[in-house]
Amino acid sequence: MRWALVKVCLAVTAMVVIAFAVPLALVVKEMAGDRAFSDAERQAAMIGPTLSITTDRKELTRAVMSTEPGEEGHLAVHVPADEPEHPALEIGTRRAPRKDVETVRKAGRASIIAVRGGSVLLQPTALGSGDSAVVEVFVPEGEVSQGVTTAWLMLAGVGLALIVGSVAVADRLGVRMVEPARRLAGAAQNLGEGRLGTRVPEEGPTELRSAAVAFNSMADQVVQLLANERELAADLSHRLRTPLTVLRLNAASLGEGPAAEQTRAAVEQLEHEVDTIIRTAREQRPQTQGVQTGAGAGCDVSEVIRERMSFWSALAEDEGREVRLAGVGRTVRIPVARPELAAALDALLGNVFRHTPEGTAFAVDVHHGGDAVIVLVSDAGPGIADPKAALARGSSGRGGAAGALGSTGLGLDIVRRVAESTGGDLRIGRSVLGGTEVRIRIGLHEGAPERSGRGPGRRVARQRRRTAVRDGEAGSGRGGGPPVGGPHH
Repeated sequence: MRWALVKVCLAVTAMVVIAFAVPLALVVKEMAGDRAFSDAERQAAMIGPTLSITTDRKELTRAVMSTEPGEEGHLAVHVPADEPEHPALEIGTRRAPRKDVETVRKAGRASIIAVRGGSVLLQPTALGSGDSAVVEVFVPEGEVSQGVTTAWLMLAGVGLALIVGSVAVADRLGVRMVEPARRLAGAAQNLGEGRLGTRVPEEGPTELRSAAVAFNSMADQVVQLLANERELAADLSHRLRTPLTVLRLNAASLGEGPAAEQTRAAVEQLEHEVDTIIRTAREQRPQTQGVQTGAGAGCDVSEVIRERMSFWSALAEDEGREVRLAGVGRTVRIPVARPELAAALDALLGNVFRHTPEGTAFAVDVHHGGDAVIVLVSDAGPGIADPKAALARGSSGRGGAAGALGSTGLGLDIVRRVAESTGGDLRIGRSVLGGTEVRIRIGLHEGAPERSGRGPGRRVARQRRRTAVRDGEAGSGRGGGPPVGGPHH
């Protein structure tokens, strides 16, 4: 398209230049000839006064030699004979045929005759006797075409400059039209390959700008649809994990027998199915997925911890676990959405109950620094043998609070994303209680730039908050009631 536009512009400009330059070149040539012959007429007219007074050879020769053409041998005077004692005179070098000279003298009209080396102007002039003489002025070819070559070269240069300029402008216009189309095609290919963060700059001609706006809107819709699907999977894991953990603990206390074994097998099968759904949802998460933070997405970490601990305290009391809370007596705002923080806490507390023996104490501490909030979840269990493996995404990291949810690794993945979305981090170490300590550092300055702008991610965050409010957190047990199959069995 770019080269087609250049070729069209080149052809059109060339035709315009030819249409104007050729006639103009001919006019220039004609004007140069007119200028040369006008000058010759002026030189011929200078002999007129002398011829009207006398026809004496000496006087006429002196008058001819006093002119510039006469000195150069380009001027001649032809005087006819009027009486026998006054024969015809011919002063200067004659170049025109005698027949043409006689024709001009009898006709009384000037004439231009082409001769060898140029042209001659034959100008009739009246004599004092009433007859007519003919003044011949030779105009060389060089004087007729003087300045024509220079003018033609200038015209050619101007025409070439116009053509080059038009081609350059056409090329720039072509680039302006082709580049947005090329970017749009590349973005469509990237989007088809799964890079959902691809967007097209909304620039260029109006039509391509409209196409870019439509493409970006379509990409936003695709991201939102996929985010909704992932939201369903995440909501499923959040709703099922907590009651499933309690159900598994209750099944373990049923003792021996066929019914107990069947119940435990059913719980294990259910855990496997939930793990499969969670793993599939996580593997399909695109590049644009992330924890949403920003204005309006923060929460009070102390309030959320107190709320979640009120939920887990009943099960802790039933299993004889000692629970300790610290640092939750004052309001501490963090740039994390309430559902995200609750999901992270539920993942860690659920692992405490799942991977430590009954009666194992655990604690949750909140420390507020100048630029960050640190949440510590620690237990008195056997600890974790390989913290690095537990931190690796997808590792199960069994043992203590760092144990992953089932075999999917989604528990620590959720916690890690919550921390890193604010510029913080996640660490695992040995707690003062003797077991595992999970340290969540939450930055207070929203460290994830890609989540600070507007886009479909922010709409997903708003939708998640609306869903949480609409559901009243009932499905995940956030309302403070006991979990399914909980301690009040």
